[in-house]
Amino acid sequence: MTDKIAPHDGKLLILTPGMGAVATTFIAGCESVRRGLSRPIGSLTQMQTIRLGKRSESRQPLIRDVVPLAPMSDLVFGGWDLFPDNAYEAAVRADVLDHKTLAPLEDFLSGIKPMSAAFNRDYVKRLDGPNVKKLPSKRALAEALREDIRNKISESGASRAVMVWCGSTEVHLTARSCHQSIEAFEKGLDDSDPGISPSQLYAYAAIKEGVPYANGAPNLSADFPALEDLAREHGVPIAGKDFKTGQTLMKTILAPGFKARMLGIAGWFSTNILGNRDGEVLDDPDSFRAKEVTKSGCLDSILEPQSYPELYEDLYHKVRINYYPPRGDAKEGWDNIDIFGWMGYPMQIKVDFLCRDSILAAPIVLDLALFMDLAKRSKLSGIQEWLSFYFKSPHVAQGHVTEHDLFIQHMRLKNTLRVLTGNEPITHLSESFAGDPA
Repeated sequence: MTDKIAPHDGKLLILTPGMGAVATTFIAGCESVRRGLSRPIGSLTQMQTIRLGKRSESRQPLIRDVVPLAPMSDLVFGGWDLFPDNAYEAAVRADVLDHKTLAPLEDFLSGIKPMSAAFNRDYVKRLDGPNVKKLPSKRALAEALREDIRNKISESGASRAVMVWCGSTEVHLTARSCHQSIEAFEKGLDDSDPGISPSQLYAYAAIKEGVPYANGAPNLSADFPALEDLAREHGVPIAGKDFKTGQTLMKTILAPGFKARMLGIAGWFSTNILGNRDGEVLDDPDSFRAKEVTKSGCLDSILEPQSYPELYEDLYHKVRINYYPPRGDAKEGWDNIDIFGWMGYPMQIKVDFLCRDSILAAPIVLDLALFMDLAKRSKLSGIQEWLSFYFKSPHVAQGHVTEHDLFIQHMRLKNTLRVLTGNEPITHLSESFAGDPA
């Protein structure tokens, strides 16, 4: 299928609704790598290899040497934020990267200024800022965002764009009548329907402009029939949702191991403390509810209690997030896992992950941007389930079973890349029974 992938040509504009801790850490990291000051650690597109053919053939090139991705040298950046700080000022305020890291990048980051945001405090109650669009309707806001996209592509000299949501968590919403069809959604824009949140405006604007859209937060953003249909109609890839970074990353690593060994789990208690803007937003119960849904959903999918009732049917799973300003971006995720083994004997596992959320999220933004651009050039449209690897709550088509096992997600991602580049998918079946080495 390699000949079906349109070649990369020109610059790729990466647009981020939200230019806070995650977005500025991502942008600063990209420029640092381009200047040879750091390495893109955590990025599959830049550092991981991909096996081609049998293991005995020893063909394991880097993904970026096989897959026709946009090179980091051709990336340009833009975004929106409700605060007017440029990317350098925002990075200093976020306090993820220290002065020694940011100082050499000040000239570059200072030139990236946010466009005024489509923002409404009804959906993010703990934030407020002056750099917002004041327009009479949600239709007007959506059209203004579309114009922003066109202007930024022209201004940056880019040939195309992708959008990755890096903004705050909105209040928990469920799909309503306005989300069931394109016609209903667009009428909702005209009527400023309260079911349509700002993140949905960005998703709509991106899709209408032919820009792939990935959702890095647990918001109801593009995961409903109206925008799914619109994405297919316009040939636009969409993916989401909620970057898989700290505690949920650990769950999707550990839970498959417990199930593989048929170890039972009686309870899994998870609590988090964090103090950045994300922590402040999640201190609001309505926003926390959106995050709780995505953080809590993975264990049932991985452990399959309906198939293993003796081991997992009575599992008690509790998730908590606590705002603790002194911690800043250095989040701590603490898990107590009560497991049981042979003859029902109990054991305990304690996990204390002192992570940095934005450091873990930044390479996800890079990979998603490059893979979503690849998907568009490969004429893939609609929901990109093969990118579930990056999300806490993967967006899948109606009727599809969500896969949360990190290792199955990883295999699916790499097999998709193999097929796109005209290589055979890997099943990991040994060929030795047929007389051939694996």
